[in-house]
Amino acid sequence: MKLKVLGILLCSALLFQNCTSKKAESTTIDSTTTVNKIEKTSYGKLPTGEAADLYTLKNSAGMVVKITNYGGIITYWSTPDKNGKYTDVALGCDSLGGYLKASPYFGALIGRYGNRIAKGKFTLDGKQYTLAQNNGVNALHGGKKGFDKVIWTATPIDGEEPQLKLTYTSVDGEEGYPGKLDVEVIYTLQKDNSLKIDYKATTDKPTVVNLTNHAYFNLTGDFSKEILDHEVMLNADKFLPVDETLIPTGELKAVAGTPFDFTKSFKIGARINDVKDEQIKYGKGYDHCWVATDSSKTLKSIATVYEPTSGRVMEVLTTEPAVQFYTGNFLDGVPAGKGVNYKFRTGFCLETQHYPDSPNQPKFPSTVLKPNETYKTTTVYKFSAK
Repeated sequence: MKLKVLGILLCSALLFQNCTSKKAESTTIDSTTTVNKIEKTSYGKLPTGEAADLYTLKNSAGMVVKITNYGGIITYWSTPDKNGKYTDVALGCDSLGGYLKASPYFGALIGRYGNRIAKGKFTLDGKQYTLAQNNGVNALHGGKKGFDKVIWTATPIDGEEPQLKLTYTSVDGEEGYPGKLDVEVIYTLQKDNSLKIDYKATTDKPTVVNLTNHAYFNLTGDFSKEILDHEVMLNADKFLPVDETLIPTGELKAVAGTPFDFTKSFKIGARINDVKDEQIKYGKGYDHCWVATDSSKTLKSIATVYEPTSGRVMEVLTTEPAVQFYTGNFLDGVPAGKGVNYKFRTGFCLETQHYPDSPNQPKFPSTVLKPNETYKTTTVYKFSAK
């Protein structure tokens, strides 16, 4: 009887030791894995009755990015200054209503075609397609109802580097573009205070595609201040001259000896008012496409911006061949948002992309997407301070 009791006690002890060991092992695994939950909140409704949601992504360093499934818009983007203080640096509206009323594409996903297409027309495989002329005589950023004005299907993915996957199907003929286009965009908030944007698209018939994001930045964190003291370097030795309607002339021009030379760091305001330069005059400042010196499709640095008062640094890396550098030349105080009216040159954009008007420019890299092909590009906005 004593031996039987002793055996039971021994088995119990071994079982307890085994369980506590597994519990300790489980605790160790949990303690080394950080899961950042994505917060989802209601963001209002469109006039159609469709619901918009707002997703808040956070990383362990303290960066916060808020994105709505309406237009894939980045509504908030906090980044650290030289003292470690996090402040929102992305221009935007206070609510969904602001974006619905009047927004110059603040923080939005742009498609099917980012930038301009001349006279709203292009020919593909012998057939002419007609688009909305929503920028003077030209088509701009996908049309009157581009990807920036639709509800995307959102899938939040929690983790150490939280993600928001957005998908949208653009039907054949939408805004005049041929083919049913299935689009996927994934925002990933990375541990190193960078936001990676992966774009992917497939089609069922030949079409043209040029996707980008239209975030406006002011690295001071004070949206009432101009961005003219920001220092910019572009890894681009050529740019695309434009006509008076901002359509590329078809040539690539060397930046050397022009106000467009940012191969070394220059303040935005240093040469922006040099209206003796025809291109500055046409763009009312900078609103041009710079061609990357590195023409590879690998992820490479194309731009670096430094703001001296805050110490913030933003580096832009991309697989794209070019970047549109725009200095808020058409901001005119409307709309109001985040406590201010966004005035002339209080924000800048770095929109990674293929060249404007490529469908009408046979010498430019092609933006044609065919069935059984997959459009893929990646852009990273990385923040630090010094």
